[in-house]
Amino acid sequence: MDQACLKATLENSKIFENILHLKKIPRSGWKKKLRIKNPESVADHAYSVAAIAMILSDAKKLDTQKILKMALLHDLAESIVGDLTPEDATKQQKANLENTAMKQILTTINKTQSRQYWEIWMEYQKQSSKEAKLLHDVDKLEMALQAMIYKKSKHNVRPFLDSAKKQIKDNTIRKFIQSLD
Repeated sequence: MDQACLKATLENSKIFENILHLKKIPRSGWKKKLRIKNPESVADHAYSVAAIAMILSDAKKLDTQKILKMALLHDLAESIVGDLTPEDATKQQKANLENTAMKQILTTINKTQSRQYWEIWMEYQKQSSKEAKLLHDVDKLEMALQAMIYKKSKHNVRPFLDSAKKQIKDNTIRKFIQSLD
């Protein structure tokens, strides 16, 4: 990126507001189902997902740069639509809302980056690559690991662990979660 493009991005982009807003959005499932007063934020979750995805992507010899971008983008739409649980919207409704929000967010950056990020976003939504599939599993793995932290405070996290085990496709990751019980 040249200096002029960098300057234009810094001056015209609202995407930074969306990124920072994720710090203020609590993860809904923890708040609604476990009644945790100060649960992790979407930003907390996204950072943990990115760090875990980086480590596992390197271990699996996948495209770690791509998975990091995907991880950092995977919940960005929640800066507009919030952290929707299955009780809030169907999968299709959530996908539609998040796709619309992501398009809105990406209009605030240059077209080249916007196109690249949209392609990565859609790759994740469609689960069309090894990186997207791993990230999906890491998203659920992070939930299970966070559940184990909340379990120490005597919360019933069984539904979260069961959900993670059910949704994770990679046998090694699923077995790891089973070992947490």
